[in-house]
Amino acid sequence: MKFIILTLLAASAIIAAVYFGRWLGRSIAAKRNGEKMPIVRTVLLGIVFVALAVAMFFMQSCTPKTEQTMENPLLSEWNDRFGVPPFDRIKAEHFAPALEQAMSVHNAEIDAIVTNNDEPTFENTVLAYDNSGKLLERVELCFSLLCAAETNAEMQAIEQEMSPKLTAHSGAIMMNNGLFERVKSVYERRGALGLDSLQLRLTEKLYRRFVRGGALLSAEDKEQLRKVDEKLSSARVKYAANLLAANSGFEMVISNQDDLDGLPSSTRDAAASEASARGLKGKWVFTTKKPSMLPFLTYSSKRELREKLYRGYLDRCNYNDSIDNKQVINDIVRLRTERAHLLGYPTHAHYVLDVQMARTPENVYSMMDELWTPALERAKAEMEAMREMMKSETGLDDFASWDWWYYAEKVRKRDYSLDESSLRPYFSLENVRSGIFELSNRLYGLTFRPVQIPVYHEECETYEVLDEKNEHLGVLYLDYHPRDGKSGGAWCGEYRTQSFDAEGNRISPIVSIVCNFSRPSGGDPALLSIDETQTFFHEFGHALHALFSQVKYSGLGGVERDFVELPSQIMENWALEPEMLRRYALHHRTNDPIPNHMIEKLQRSRHFNQGFNTVELLAASLTDMDIHTIENYSPIDVNEFERKMLNERRGLMEQIAPRYRYPYFSHIFDGGYSSGYYSYLWAEVLDKDAYQAFVESGDIFNKRIATDFRNKLLARGGEADGMDLYRAFRGADPDRKPLLLGRGLIEEEVVEEQTDKPTLTISDVEEM
Repeated sequence: MKFIILTLLAASAIIAAVYFGRWLGRSIAAKRNGEKMPIVRTVLLGIVFVALAVAMFFMQSCTPKTEQTMENPLLSEWNDRFGVPPFDRIKAEHFAPALEQAMSVHNAEIDAIVTNNDEPTFENTVLAYDNSGKLLERVELCFSLLCAAETNAEMQAIEQEMSPKLTAHSGAIMMNNGLFERVKSVYERRGALGLDSLQLRLTEKLYRRFVRGGALLSAEDKEQLRKVDEKLSSARVKYAANLLAANSGFEMVISNQDDLDGLPSSTRDAAASEASARGLKGKWVFTTKKPSMLPFLTYSSKRELREKLYRGYLDRCNYNDSIDNKQVINDIVRLRTERAHLLGYPTHAHYVLDVQMARTPENVYSMMDELWTPALERAKAEMEAMREMMKSETGLDDFASWDWWYYAEKVRKRDYSLDESSLRPYFSLENVRSGIFELSNRLYGLTFRPVQIPVYHEECETYEVLDEKNEHLGVLYLDYHPRDGKSGGAWCGEYRTQSFDAEGNRISPIVSIVCNFSRPSGGDPALLSIDETQTFFHEFGHALHALFSQVKYSGLGGVERDFVELPSQIMENWALEPEMLRRYALHHRTNDPIPNHMIEKLQRSRHFNQGFNTVELLAASLTDMDIHTIENYSPIDVNEFERKMLNERRGLMEQIAPRYRYPYFSHIFDGGYSSGYYSYLWAEVLDKDAYQAFVESGDIFNKRIATDFRNKLLARGGEADGMDLYRAFRGADPDRKPLLLGRGLIEEEVVEEQTDKPTLTISDVEEM
């Protein structure tokens, strides 16, 4: 319609121009002859001129604007009072042009540094680089977080297109000879420039980043590295897309109510809701997402259905179809190995660990090997108890992996009189959240005030976080439940990282916690399992780490990968403390606190199934290291490789699968944990030892210790090596005993006999 109107008005404008020309000529002639123009013609011409003006206006307003001139909310100022992303205005179509424009701006900032004719200094080179790329960081953070939490086919296509471009952009900067020469000049004169400790650390970290990015390579090798990085980026995106499709594609539909035998009503209700959402009203649907899968594996008496569901989980992206990830894994491993060789490392693991606390693969294997044997022995004992129970009940003796959760729950009921279904009513999502908020207030004086701000999905909750002085600390998004378009698992990210502006004012972080917790069902609120409860505490620890950041330079904001889980895992220690439970574990209907007898049972059962949990985690950590310590790549049968390394070499029984198998091990192939999944256990040595500081004080809510933990560790980011930060807080190296005791892998009396033995290699890292 606009086109028709525009055409008519344009035609009117042309006619007006013709008449205007004729009128002007006759008017001049008439004036010369002393004649007057007819009044009617004058009026008509006036109308035509008005039409001409209107046409010009509509031509201006109706002409489609180009992509460059359209207002892009990702590029304009975020004028919300907290500076949060304008999710209500952001569309998928905005990301590609915004990323392109932001890369262009970043290039201009880099060019300004390179073309500066003044002698390189910390301010005009290192600091200028640290301050560059802010627009790109803002857009890229928003894009990457939405790709994980709220994606769709359009976003995935943009990610596939832009990921190699972003990688190429970053790689080009790392290989910019002019920029590197200026950084190198400052680095080589750093001792004579009067730099303070933070300036010196930033300079050294930046120089090392350039070297690890290929700055010292020949021109030929730089070009090869650029190609490798771009291919890696595309492969990672493909891996993630395949996994998302697999997660959304599997469903186990139950039509016969008898097949629901053993399942709690809440699990049945959730499955019925899932079926209704899929247009299968009157049926029940179970998926491989853990809030759906784990209750079924735990309570269903139908062994063949437990097998079907668990195999669906274990075999994701492993069916030799269009979303199979085995070849993608081969591509990633090959490219990572080639990249490591180009940069002078024997393996990808050596490259990654060179800047972590562990330093070498040998140190990582040393820790895991020390834990493997006692954990495996404990897991075998756990399995034998379940095998005996299964044999006595069914006469069968072929205990399988899909039997583990079902019979573990039976053993727990028998030995500890503890039933997880009876616990869930005390762990409603709202109560757990309130407990975490209260803990954060008791330790650090924080307040969480609900606020109305733009959200990327209607289910998000949003809070302003206030410090102990009631001053603004940051903004927090909470996104709880699984849905299509959301990746599995739980994570914490930042839409804006903490920084300081040119005047020294703190720019607060915008933090997001994304989970896949059980949904409300059957008229009840969302009731969490113990595992989900601990996951919430865990992710909140990551959020506090981000919110407390007071780092002066952006380049010092990050910490080592094997340190990053300390702030999160230490929060889990409070989750099941009796004093804490009495505060937040309230029955969702009666508001009665969890009974003391239940708390006592929880405490007695704290080591229950820890052999399985530790072996499952160690197995995944070992497969991560095994595939990334390959020195010379040749095609890998990933399933056979996993079996040989775990079952044949290390004696893993077939009844336990690794927590993640290669085709769906997103942490190491799509996330940031390649050669780093061990860090959960490495950091657990730190978190269990750090928590002892509270225990030893006699007050697990000790504010003085919490303040020390915040100021000496959480607020510092990467301003010092992780071990130095830890020693500043604890006053000593971490001790392995709290970890071993916490997982029930050694007895209390054994500890006394081992006090003279060396701790895990963490404390020896600095000497290597």
